[in-house]
Amino acid sequence: MASDVEDRELVARAAAGDESSFRAIVERHEQAVARAVTAMLGPGDDADDVGQETFVRLFGALPRFRGEAELRTYLTRIAVNLSCDALERRRRRTGWLTIGGTDDDPPIAAPDEGEALEMEERKNAVRRAVDALDAKHKAVVVLRMLEERPTREVA
Repeated sequence: MASDVEDRELVARAAAGDESSFRAIVERHEQAVARAVTAMLGPGDDADDVGQETFVRLFGALPRFRGEAELRTYLTRIAVNLSCDALERRRRRTGWLTIGGTDDDPPIAAPDEGEALEMEERKNAVRRAVDALDAKHKAVVVLRMLEERPTREVA
């Protein structure tokens, strides 16, 4: 795959100290990292911090990156691990896990009020079910169902 080869070249140059190559890596993969982190933590400061820390960790690991997995997969794994840590800290702090949004989010637009209410109730039920999962199982749901990553990669 051309993008995988290009990623390997960027990693090699960034590991050798080329700042523009590292910047290119960040620009290329920041959306995937943001999606994974926001799916795990919801939007906010925690998600922003974990997204930044993901790239800080990558920078420190560049000399050891062997390329056995795609760079996007590697970054997503770092992001999910850091998100799990943030969820655990949140759980200890508040006694509860939350993901993406709140019950105060406006209902999803629907043709009629009854359908909108039903869709909102379903969305809240799914959110509560995912919130009730421990961090490792939540990561599986996020990676497989929300990020649509292949089962082998999620494993």
